[in-house]
Amino acid sequence: MSNFLTTPNRGWSFWCKPALFLLVACIGLYYVKWSPYYFKAFTAADSHSIGASILNDAQTAPLAAALTYAKVYFLAIWKAAVLAVILGSLLQVLIPRDWLLRLFGRAGFASTLRGGLFALPGMMCSCCAAPVAAGMRRQNVSVGAALAFWIGNPVLNPATLVFMGFVLGWGFTALRLVAGIVLVLGVSLVAQRISRPEQVPQAALQAVENVSTTDSQPFLGRWIRTLWQLFWSTIPVYILAVLVLGAARVWLFPHVDGAMADSLWWLVPLAIVGTLFVIPTAAEIPIVQTMMALGMGTGPAVALLMTLPSISLPSLLMLRKDFDTRVLVTVALLTMLVGGLCGLIGALIL
Repeated sequence: MSNFLTTPNRGWSFWCKPALFLLVACIGLYYVKWSPYYFKAFTAADSHSIGASILNDAQTAPLAAALTYAKVYFLAIWKAAVLAVILGSLLQVLIPRDWLLRLFGRAGFASTLRGGLFALPGMMCSCCAAPVAAGMRRQNVSVGAALAFWIGNPVLNPATLVFMGFVLGWGFTALRLVAGIVLVLGVSLVAQRISRPEQVPQAALQAVENVSTTDSQPFLGRWIRTLWQLFWSTIPVYILAVLVLGAARVWLFPHVDGAMADSLWWLVPLAIVGTLFVIPTAAEIPIVQTMMALGMGTGPAVALLMTLPSISLPSLLMLRKDFDTRVLVTVALLTMLVGGLCGLIGALIL
C-alpha cells in the first residue's frame, strides 16, 4: 500500500499536461456554459422564463417530429457535445492515471462524493457529461465516482437551480437540490455495490509504475486515437437515439388537461418517460412551466423535474461499453423510483 501513495519524480514538462487540460476546460466551459448561463440568470429573474418549451411544436407525424426535434436539440447542445468529447479524450492523455485513481479510484463514499463535486462546474446535460464519464472509466475510475459525475452534472447544475428558483419558485429549487443530492450519491453508491469488484489499489500501483511508458508515446498520436475511439463509441448511437426519441415523443408525452391536475396516477408513467427522454440543459424548466400552465399538477411536474435532466436513453447507450449493463439498468430504475417519490413529496409540500 505504501507504493500506492508514492509519487514518482516528475519534471516541469510533466506538469504542463494537467495545466493544459485545465486551460482547455476553463476556456471551453466559460464559452459554452459559464458566460451564457450568467446572462441567462438575469433573463430568468426579469421575465420568470428562460424560453419556450422544446416540446411545444405540436408535431403529430413521427418522422417530422424526429427531424424537427433533432434539429432544435442539436442546435442547442452541439457546442457542449464537442467540448465533452474533447475533454473526455484529453482526460485520458493529459491527466496522470494515478492522480485520477487517488481522487476517484476507491470504491466508497469519499470517492463518490468527490465525483459529484467535480461535476458542479461542468453544468452539462446527461449526454454531454457521458463522454467525460466514459473517459474517467477508461482510466479505471470507480463506478460510483464516474456515476456521481455523470448524474451530478445535470441534476446539481447550479445554473439550473437558479433558473428554477426564478421561474418556478424556490420551493421547487430546494426540493430539487435535496432530492438531487440523494439521487446523485444514493444511486451511485448502490450501483457501485452491485458492480463487479474492482482491484483499485493494484490498478493504481500499475498506473504509477507505467506512467513513464505511456508518457513516452507521442501526445498528438495518442490524443487523436483516443478522441476517435471515444467519438465512435458514443456519438453515432447518440444521434440515432435522439432521432428515435424525437419520433416517439408523439406518443410519449400525453395531452395535458385539467384531469392531470392532482392525479398521482401520472407519476409512474411520467417518471419512466422523463428518465428515458433526452433534453438540453435546463430544458425541463420551460417544459414543466408550460405543462403546469395547461393544468398539470405539482406532483407530476416534480416527477418530470427530477427525471428529465437526470439521465436519458441516449446517455445510457453512450456508456454501454464503460459500465456493466446491470449497473446502467439499476441507475435507470432508481432514477424512476426517486422521481416518483419526489412527485409524491412535492404534491404534499409544494
